[in-house]
Amino acid sequence: MGRGGGRAWWSHAVFYQVYPRSFADSNGDGVGDLDGVVARLEYLTLLGVDAIWLNPVTVSPMADHGYDVADPRDVDPLFGGMAALERLIAGAHRHQIKITMDLVPNHTSSQHPWFQAALAAKPGSAARNRYIFRDGRGPGGSMPPNNWESVFGGPAWTRVTERDGTPGQWYLHLFDAAQPDLNWDNPEVFDDLEKTLRFWLERGVDGFRIDVAHGMAKPPGLPDMKAKGNRLLRHRDDDPRFNHAGVHAIHRHIRRIVDDYPGAVTIGEIWVDDNARWAEYLRPDELHLGFNFRLAKAEFDAHDIRDAVDNTLAAAAIEDAPPTWTLANHDVGREVTRYGGGAVGLQRARAMAMVMLALPGTAFLYNGQELGLSDVELPDEVLQDPTWERSGHTERGRDGCRVPIPWSGDAPPFGFSACSDTWLPMPPEWAAVTVEKQLRDPASTLSFFRRAVELRRTRAEFDGDRIDWLPAPREALIFRRGGGLICALNAGDRLLTLPDGELLLASTDLANGKLPPNAAAWLV
Repeated sequence: MGRGGGRAWWSHAVFYQVYPRSFADSNGDGVGDLDGVVARLEYLTLLGVDAIWLNPVTVSPMADHGYDVADPRDVDPLFGGMAALERLIAGAHRHQIKITMDLVPNHTSSQHPWFQAALAAKPGSAARNRYIFRDGRGPGGSMPPNNWESVFGGPAWTRVTERDGTPGQWYLHLFDAAQPDLNWDNPEVFDDLEKTLRFWLERGVDGFRIDVAHGMAKPPGLPDMKAKGNRLLRHRDDDPRFNHAGVHAIHRHIRRIVDDYPGAVTIGEIWVDDNARWAEYLRPDELHLGFNFRLAKAEFDAHDIRDAVDNTLAAAAIEDAPPTWTLANHDVGREVTRYGGGAVGLQRARAMAMVMLALPGTAFLYNGQELGLSDVELPDEVLQDPTWERSGHTERGRDGCRVPIPWSGDAPPFGFSACSDTWLPMPPEWAAVTVEKQLRDPASTLSFFRRAVELRRTRAEFDGDRIDWLPAPREALIFRRGGGLICALNAGDRLLTLPDGELLLASTDLANGKLPPNAAAWLV
């Protein structure tokens, strides 16, 4: 797996996504930071992961929790500054763990020096040409240049006041107004990205997860959207805001630079449904890996899951790229909640983790997934996701899956911080699911994940790049991995008779040798 016959480290790795604000707080301000991650590297080693994907830690006013970047080549003091990241890179490498950072090339913060210069400049100036400024439509230019919407809600355009105090041009922001889109037709933007990539790669970073990798390029003339109404990252493939053909030149540019650093990886966030168009991003001179979200979007339904697996494998095979698998992240929400919540949701989440880890390719875990955490119902007054305000309080946003991790103790903040006023409040009922408690319980979800990841890493049966579906009842799935592993999932309401073989692991106890509903098993 991995082009050229070799097995690159990233082609079969287990990545662990660290949402830094919520992982561990080292200085008692209620917000997680990089030294908090350093202090928990032994835990990640115990879990058995190969790499960390670190959500943004660069300098930012935090309008979108770091995805509004004001300086892409420095670390925000909130997270401990550059020295803390250097400690993390060195510490992770000592533990044989790779570090990948978030790269945000579609937009900057409105506080970025470039954008501040654009606001101070005249229409048509070189400073404004780094972004997408346009004259408005209608009398006096009072209407936005087109009908595009922000994926966070509301219009994708904001009007500026010119230096003489008059209403002026509009600038494009596909996300928050504090996140103006860059103009990727401008060579200066390419040059600046190269500086950013080399800056981090030369400091030992092992690669990048590229935010909105299907964005950046915009179609000529900025035509109107045909279908109005959208939710965050649920747009259609014919949406003119995304997936314009010009984006591939940007990825080729990134790849040429990254190829100067052997072993470094690029991973694109690609919200594209069509397999052929998705696969274009994985051509040999573009991305190494691309997030495919079909499995994360699938219902807990045998047909839906099989369809997601088949399509993901088929899409990756078009360009002979390793497939990627994920069930949750900071945008998608936690799978325990999506699968029904409570005990049933947890049973299904454990079963689906076994399905994901049995598949060939690269797997991504989201911090707290290994604890069986669910989304948290937060009170309105603590919500911080820009979606909440921009949607007119109709979309609650993503805060519920970003609540800090419970480490120890019997009451909030559960060892996450020395400060009880954490950036998002932690539910008291998490006392039952702390890392401390779960490490002592061999039947816990954490112990289950540790065992599953270990088996995936050490057993030869997990080799092979293909799967074969085996006969199964309509509400079940059974497949054989190329190396000989058999994975069975029972998504129905009756006991499932397992194929012949030695049981390696099950997500719950078998009942008279049969697999209960909402459960999975590995056999060899």
